[in-house]
Amino acid sequence: MEELTRVAPRPSGTGELFQLLRDGRPRTRSDLATATGQSRSTIATRVDLLLASGLVSPAGEASSTGGRPPATFAFNPAARVVLAVDLGATHARLAVTDLAGRVLAEHGEQIAIGHGPRVVLDRVVEIGRGLLATAGRPTSDLVSVGVGLPGPVDHATGRPTNPPIMPGWDDADVPGILTSRLHVPVLVDNDVNLMALGEHTSQWRGVDHLLYVKVATGIGAGIISDGALRRGAQGAAGDLGHVAVPGGQERPCRCGNTGCLEAVASGPAIASDLTARGLAATTSADVVTLVRAGDLTASHAVREAGRSIGGVLAACVSLLNPSVIVVGGQVAEAGEHLIAGIREVVYRRSLPLATQHLRIVATRTGAEAGVLGASAMAAEHVLSAAAIDALIA
Repeated sequence: MEELTRVAPRPSGTGELFQLLRDGRPRTRSDLATATGQSRSTIATRVDLLLASGLVSPAGEASSTGGRPPATFAFNPAARVVLAVDLGATHARLAVTDLAGRVLAEHGEQIAIGHGPRVVLDRVVEIGRGLLATAGRPTSDLVSVGVGLPGPVDHATGRPTNPPIMPGWDDADVPGILTSRLHVPVLVDNDVNLMALGEHTSQWRGVDHLLYVKVATGIGAGIISDGALRRGAQGAAGDLGHVAVPGGQERPCRCGNTGCLEAVASGPAIASDLTARGLAATTSADVVTLVRAGDLTASHAVREAGRSIGGVLAACVSLLNPSVIVVGGQVAEAGEHLIAGIREVVYRRSLPLATQHLRIVATRTGAEAGVLGASAMAAEHVLSAAAIDALIA
């Protein structure tokens, strides 16, 4: 009988060891052995595997109390890149980032999501390849793609599910289309979820309970609870726009119901109110322009929209007890008027215990929130313990 070739097994746990290094702080082999309780020989083998992958690199020498200074090692986020894609109703914003979310090249342009998946995703591929070239990175450095879409998404499959403002996109195989062109894993999620993730990972890492509210053509929320993004059973968590406004008007909504928050307080809804009062306004951008120009009617309308949003958020505060509510989206660019209306109602309607330390603030990342979240989602896919073990193997 032919003797079987014995293959030495790779040591398990390299991925877990890598998680200790992801904060970027240089550590010695001795530091890692102390932190994990593993033997120095095991640590040495695993560090060598991570060094060979390029995801960890030498970081100089530690101070020594005598003898040769020990070498230190740290996460090397520049080893690979991801493509982050934020698609809205009328825009596309893309960035190539390193594995820590640092933007290396970015591009934004107007594009109608209603043109359909083939047209829009062909453009995404074209822009993405151009950004890789701009960043000076070969396509072989690209390890994953993160995509945010302006509608409900089944996160498990990455397919949009009956998206109201995305004609032709229902059940479109977005990951399959992009993977066939870019040859790397593609992760897809609702745009507001990724905005919440982007805001949290870049600005509020120390906050475990955060609610991100986007107010634009539609209204939605992304939920961070216990430090993690919560999508719900079918990925529909956070759909604030189709919650009925307490005591609100019976305005018809595009979802088929009446009195929804989106029908009352979204950018187009505010614009419609202003048009009825004789002002020229059609879009969220028109509303913001009027407010910034000092128009009192527009300012009052935005504040009233904030009160309507606050009425719905008061219930969310009681249910979720967030530490921070971040308000973003184009209408939030109108300034304090929107947030003042939200605060007024939330603090009045919610119980004191839930609002004792609650902060309601404007987004810090602005229009970058979506691409930062898409980058974080794509990077996590390739940097998890399981993914690192698979890479090493």
